This record gives sequence, C-alpha cells and structure tokens, in this order.
Amino acid sequence: MKIPKGLQPLVDDGVIDAVLRPLKSGKEASVYVVRSGDAVRCAKVYKDMAQRSFQARVQYQEGRKVRGSRQARAIGKASKFGRKEMETAWKNAEVDALYKLADAGVRVPKPHGYFHGVLLMDLVCDEHGHSAPRLGEVELIPELARWYHHDLIADVVRMLCLGLIHGDLSEYNVLVGEEGPVIIDLPQVVTAAGNNAARAMLLRDVHNLRDSLSRFAPELANTHYGEEMWALYEKGELRPDSVLTGHFAFDSRKANVRAVMESIEDARQEAIIRQQGREEAAERD
Repeated sequence: MKIPKGLQPLVDDGVIDAVLRPLKSGKEASVYVVRSGDAVRCAKVYKDMAQRSFQARVQYQEGRKVRGSRQARAIGKASKFGRKEMETAWKNAEVDALYKLADAGVRVPKPHGYFHGVLLMDLVCDEHGHSAPRLGEVELIPELARWYHHDLIADVVRMLCLGLIHGDLSEYNVLVGEEGPVIIDLPQVVTAAGNNAARAMLLRDVHNLRDSLSRFAPELANTHYGEEMWALYEKGELRPDSVLTGHFAFDSRKANVRAVMESIEDARQEAIIRQQGREEAAERD
C-alpha cells in the first residue's frame, strides 16, 4: 500500500520496513500494521488536535506535569503555543504511560519507541494470529466473562497503584488477545492524586467494565470494585496484589447541610473581619 505521510520518516530512517495495511482510524489517531525487521507491529499516527477538542481534554490533563511554568501558563490560556504544548503533552502521556504500565505487569501493548510523533508497539492478536477484536465485539460464556473481569480489575488496581487512571476505559478500549484482555488507548490517562475528577473517572471506568461483562455474567452487576479500590487508595492501603471482594459499605448518613452552611458563613465573617483589620491598619500607616 502507499506509505502514509506520517509514516514516511520512519521508513526513511529504517525504523519500519513496510506498511502492510491500515488497522483502524479514529478522531485521535490512525493505526497501521507495519513490518519492522522480522516483527509485525502496529504504528499509531496521532492526528493534529482539533480546536473543538481542546476544552474536552482539559479535564484529563489536570494535575499532569508540564516542562515549565511558561508551558503551564500557555496551556491555561489556550493560546496557540499552549494548544501546541497541550497536543505534545497529550501524545507523550500515552507513550509514558505504556512504558510504566508494561513494566508494572499491566496487560497493554508493549511499546517499541516513539518516532516523529508515531508510537510503535506490539500488534495484539487473537489465538488465530489475527488482529484482536474489541471486547464489545465478542460473545462470551459466563466463565470467560468472569475471567476477563478479574484480569481487568487487577490491571486497574495496578494502574491506580502507579497513580494512574485510564479515564476512558470501556469495552471499546479493550482488545481480546490470545492471553486475555489488553487495555489500549491511553492518551487521556489521568493522574489520580492531582485531578479533582479522579475518583469519578475511576468509577466510570470500572462501572463500564462491569456493565459490559455483566451481560454474560449477571452477578457482576451487583459488584462495587471501583468504590472498594478507591477507598483503599485514599487510605494508602491499596497494593498491586490487594485482594478485592467487590463489596462496599456505602455511607448512608445524611449530610448536615445546616452545619455546613453555618461553617461557610462563619468563615465568610472571619474573612470580612480580617479584611477590615487590614484596611484599618493601612489607614493608620
């Protein structure tokens, strides 16, 4: 096939020897099956960030480290330079996450380098050697659904122990490989300790997996692994080998709204008094 523009630099540099076929194309990137020496791999070519997606990405990047204060300010102002920096950070986040997760034993495509804005990684195949289907494209027997759910929850725990949350995990971001489910698509990976929406994103990820696999194993619908692992994470007690039960005791106590409002009003009055004091001191000076 004709070599896509984004892959030509890799061919010129000898990183890949041939482009075999397109694998998939989405809003964020196009993925191709390529040959590199004797290995058949896939190459993810990131597309330029669309203006309409800039604000949508901000919630995921909260808490991520950037190169310097200038870059951080530019990203915050959404300037032209800031959008370019955000696009670079968006791409680098997936590359960095893949290396960390693969080293920690999370089942993700093994990365093989990042060249000219292209991520080279393993091609995930099924037991027949074909490109692996998405989890949402297969029918499962109950035993297999339970196995996949167990493995995916274990990988989510390993991710959280590294301080990372997928942020967009669903049956469409999991491939059914020969050895089990493989998590893919990580540019929106969330920093658990630095993002105010981290808990909500973790629960959404875990609930998406639960809802998908409970179609084949109905008892999974009554589990609460996300709430359980987050509670352990907050207490500093979550470990990669933590044994979870799927059970969680929800706090049924009613919030004391009146007490909260009184505390807010007390704080407001104290702030007014402090400000008045500063103003009076300034007048005396």
